[in-house]
Amino acid sequence: MLAKLKKIDIPIVVILFVFMIISTMLVYSASMDHPTISIGIQKMIVLYVIGFLAFLGVSLFDYRLLLKISVYLYGAGVLSLLAVYVFGAKINGARGWFALPGGLNFQPAELVKLILVIVLTRLLSRKAGGTLEFRRDLLPIGAAVFLPFLLVLIQPDLGNAIIFIVILVGMLWIANIKYMHVLIATVVIVGGSFLALLLYQHFHDPLYAVLKNYGVSHWADRMDTYLFPQNVSRDEKFQVYNAVRAIGSGGFYGDGYMKGNSVHANLVPLAYSDSIFVVVGEEFGFRGAALLLLIYFLLIYRMILISIQSTFLSGSYVVVGIVSMMVFQIFENVGMMLDIMPLTGITLPFVSYGGTSLLINMMSIGLIMSVKLHQDIEPELI
Repeated sequence: MLAKLKKIDIPIVVILFVFMIISTMLVYSASMDHPTISIGIQKMIVLYVIGFLAFLGVSLFDYRLLLKISVYLYGAGVLSLLAVYVFGAKINGARGWFALPGGLNFQPAELVKLILVIVLTRLLSRKAGGTLEFRRDLLPIGAAVFLPFLLVLIQPDLGNAIIFIVILVGMLWIANIKYMHVLIATVVIVGGSFLALLLYQHFHDPLYAVLKNYGVSHWADRMDTYLFPQNVSRDEKFQVYNAVRAIGSGGFYGDGYMKGNSVHANLVPLAYSDSIFVVVGEEFGFRGAALLLLIYFLLIYRMILISIQSTFLSGSYVVVGIVSMMVFQIFENVGMMLDIMPLTGITLPFVSYGGTSLLINMMSIGLIMSVKLHQDIEPELI
């Protein structure tokens, strides 16, 4: 164990500690004047301590053993997504959480993202770098992603469902996929998106009525805010409008810690969670936001180095899958607060308040660290 700990990536550990300080400060500031929730510094430290223990435990565990039981992990993940429809709690319009004792909630979709990385690594590693065939490889891989994607989509949780697709695309990108398959997929996705946009615009009212009947009309509201902002009133896009205004008011230097008027007047919903980037922009300005993005860049850079240095192809797949997930979450969360991306319920990794999100992100980094710690150990057939 000591030999493994000596090989741990110290810069990544330091970055995680920096995130703990940043997250604790921001969440405390964002929630201190909230009418229904106040998250103390002690609670954030406890969550991070649990997260660090999970990170350390996963780091010391050989990730290749998880590949061997990936089928069982996948089955457990799918069952958890099915069980949430029966035993789950409905929060913010989506039935995607299990209510736990002590007022805690667990979101199985977060865990399934990590399971999906493991399952896709197992499927891709079997090819040993060989060319992926459509029928033998791409169809089973696509089916493995489509089932949890559908189950999460109908919760409804569009944000996490999209992340499943991002993980798939990221891992296929470094796999030996045929250029023709890439071309066909690109044409289908671009053409399908353009056709869907035309149909949505032409049949907007009947589609809105159908979505409302299924209780997911907020999807259409968010799409309208992004696609047709000129047709949406300020009241309907108040979250995005107030977020952009708050970030802009911070200017270059920011208004100062715990001095954000929009945040502390509760004009931005979920400022301690999904909208935490607004707190950064308003209280610390452009320089604070740029510094936060730089820290993310350094983290991603260290993870990519581990992928490059991995002696096993399976290790590279694991790292790329997790990097794809995190890069998209960062881009989407920041983008939706700047009104350049559609509004979805995606948290900012390691910064937003959320026990499940933090735990899974720390476990994800632990899995990447496991790749580094076990790259010199003789592999067994997977």
